[in-house]
Amino acid sequence: MKGKFPLDRFSAMETPFYYYDTDLLRDTLRAINTEAGRHEGYVVHYAVKANANAKVLNVICQAGLGADCVSGGEIRASLRSGFSPHKIVYAGVGKSDWEIDLGLEKGIFCFNVESIPELEVINDRARLLGKIAPVAFRINPDVGAHTHSNITTGLAENKFGIAMRDMISTIEHALHMSNVHFMGIHFHIGSQILNMGDFAALCNRINDLQRQLDHSRIKVEHVNVGGGLGVDYEHPNRVPLPDFKSYFDTFARHLHLRPGQQLHFELGRAVVAQCGSLITRCLYVKEGAVKQFAIVDAGMSDLIRPALYQAYHKIENLSSEESKQTYDVVGPICESSDVFGKSVDLNATHRGDFIAIRSAGAYGEIMASVYNCRPLPLGYIKEDF
Repeated sequence: MKGKFPLDRFSAMETPFYYYDTDLLRDTLRAINTEAGRHEGYVVHYAVKANANAKVLNVICQAGLGADCVSGGEIRASLRSGFSPHKIVYAGVGKSDWEIDLGLEKGIFCFNVESIPELEVINDRARLLGKIAPVAFRINPDVGAHTHSNITTGLAENKFGIAMRDMISTIEHALHMSNVHFMGIHFHIGSQILNMGDFAALCNRINDLQRQLDHSRIKVEHVNVGGGLGVDYEHPNRVPLPDFKSYFDTFARHLHLRPGQQLHFELGRAVVAQCGSLITRCLYVKEGAVKQFAIVDAGMSDLIRPALYQAYHKIENLSSEESKQTYDVVGPICESSDVFGKSVDLNATHRGDFIAIRSAGAYGEIMASVYNCRPLPLGYIKEDF
């Protein structure tokens, strides 16, 4: 798949940098709109925390998706990139006063509320500003997901959401407040989920909770099931698009919506992961006592997922056609966890070769840091070349 990269243009660029294949991004967005569009009342928001590159956000906005934000900064970035405030949902366990005020002043679609203390602050801020705050409650469904423990969010032990046993009393509390309008219920069980059974389990739990709400005569306009759909990190060339059909069909088959209810999704990784690659140069090939190291100029400050989650990314040498050899691909940072891959088979690698670390469009550039006083990597879209 080396032809996917404008290698002749890379030679003039300072590495490391992120490269986004906007053709693939647009193909992904078309697939999302096609599959979601088969079902009445399905609304898709993009989870901005996955990647907030301004040009990437603009492409996603043009495709008609809404924005799912978890900070005031993400709300501002979404608005700058053209997202309508009426398509912005705002979640997060720790919303500060200025962030709440920003959402109220801009007229965002909904606050996804995670605790009674937060609800009371939103009501107070709305009263001060003369606003009515639209709210949904994030319910912790105590549903596990077959994914890494660091990115599981729907268990009772996690910090997110309101316990199921408190759902009715919390909603009734909101219904008696003067400056909030209760709109719906919100869920999110984790990330990088490939087992559709996890989403089916969420649907079954929501069905149970909806029956409780019906019994209490509480009307729910909107149900938000979060995101979490994963991608194929091992085969980004062969499987560039996630299985959106199975994903949306699972909710259509298992979730029993009430007449007129809208179903909201918050896809992040599934939208942008496969279109992005971290491009780095080989600095040195080092012969160790028992293994060979390809030392590149990107480090864990540029892509932290392998160090943080032991995450796998496919690694390719874009410059070499020679027979493959085995390397540990490592960065320059003074941490032994600064490793992108161990025992990686690459075309024979030499100083100056361009190396692509694939499927890095999600939680790559957005999580970069200046550790070791390194500059932040820049991000370019295909049109920039």
